[in-house]
Amino acid sequence: MRHKHRSAVFLLLAASLTACVPAVRQPIPGSPSDMATPAPSAPSEPPPPLEPDEPETAREAGVRTASFSAMPGWREINVADAFAAFQKSCYAVTRRSDPSRLAISDDWLVPCEAAKQAGAAADPRRFFETNFTPVIVSGGNAFVTGYYEPEIAGCRVKSPDCAVPIYGRPDDLVKAEQPDPENPGATKPMTGRLDENGNFTLYHDRAAIDAGALAGRGLEIAYAKDYIELFFLQIQGSGRLRLPDGGVMRIGYDGQNAREYVGIGRRLRDMNALAPGEASMQGIMRWLRANPDRGRALMLENKSYIFFKELTGEGPIGAMGAPVTPEVSLAADPRFVTLGAPVFLTTRYMDESGRFQPFSKLMVAQDTGGAIKGANRFDLFWGAGERARTIAGGLSSEGTAYILLPNAAAAKLMRDMPLAALDRQGKAAL
Repeated sequence: MRHKHRSAVFLLLAASLTACVPAVRQPIPGSPSDMATPAPSAPSEPPPPLEPDEPETAREAGVRTASFSAMPGWREINVADAFAAFQKSCYAVTRRSDPSRLAISDDWLVPCEAAKQAGAAADPRRFFETNFTPVIVSGGNAFVTGYYEPEIAGCRVKSPDCAVPIYGRPDDLVKAEQPDPENPGATKPMTGRLDENGNFTLYHDRAAIDAGALAGRGLEIAYAKDYIELFFLQIQGSGRLRLPDGGVMRIGYDGQNAREYVGIGRRLRDMNALAPGEASMQGIMRWLRANPDRGRALMLENKSYIFFKELTGEGPIGAMGAPVTPEVSLAADPRFVTLGAPVFLTTRYMDESGRFQPFSKLMVAQDTGGAIKGANRFDLFWGAGERARTIAGGLSSEGTAYILLPNAAAAKLMRDMPLAALDRQGKAAL
């Protein structure tokens, strides 16, 4: 689904990291000949300690095993939906590489074959307890947001009241190896376009596209009635268009311009424009409508732009190529969670009446998102409709996460990692 390419607007508390640079001392004016009896110099201060490098994989973040009995509510929850979702993930998880370094594709063959053999007669809880070992990455402290499949008013043919273009992927959006500014002499793949002289350059940003950079090229696959609604649909990465004849057109992610994402929720907080409790999608939308000129300028600060294609068939498709399931599928950073892995998550959410409800469930990591970065950063899929929109838009909670790994993968992980390995909190990981 590649939603929230997003530091999605809902990702209101996502941290921003900067490097620390020691101050440079200025030379003292004058010269030794000017100072016959110089005063003793003050002892120089030690340089500030260097910030540790951020972990790039789950192994670097620190991993330790846990038990099913340690997972609160495990015996009470229904895990049948997670079993069905895991079965759908098996085709991909047994063929994909795993940047988290938690497992290799062959590790999933045993549980996937067991799931296939068990079929509809399976005892899902016994299946997971028999074939998996819970592990905790980087302490297991999770930050959880939500996403949903939005439905907005749209049309296939432009009309005066339905004229906001929804663009398909442009043919000049290309990926090419370019010099890596952070590693002299190295290259890395970058997304952009070739200019009129054949030189690689950044792709058009949101402001340029809104100003007509793609107009007249036949890229419009549909139109939306409302710019703000389409802006939020882009953040989600897929959604439904409610057509004038009552039909529905489903659209999904088909590329992104690789320009900087700016979360307008954070910008509004920085501006002190939102009252406490208003930092939800609904509160942000109200502010944008109440301040149309400032709101449009703020949305243009988000240079990122999503391109779509029409979808047919079952449900929105996640990053694994399988449909995502409401309240079962979640998005995660594949550097820290194997896509396809079951994840037991405890957190809380706010219901439609504004009351917090506890949430403990076994889910499956089946999606990714540009703003879903780091260990134990999760985005829960809530489905479509007003309930999904309300809950997803207001979800921003802490929690605890346990990742279920095939027994063989967990055993190799514990054997391969040094016994003295430390997690990011400085505690023994094993």
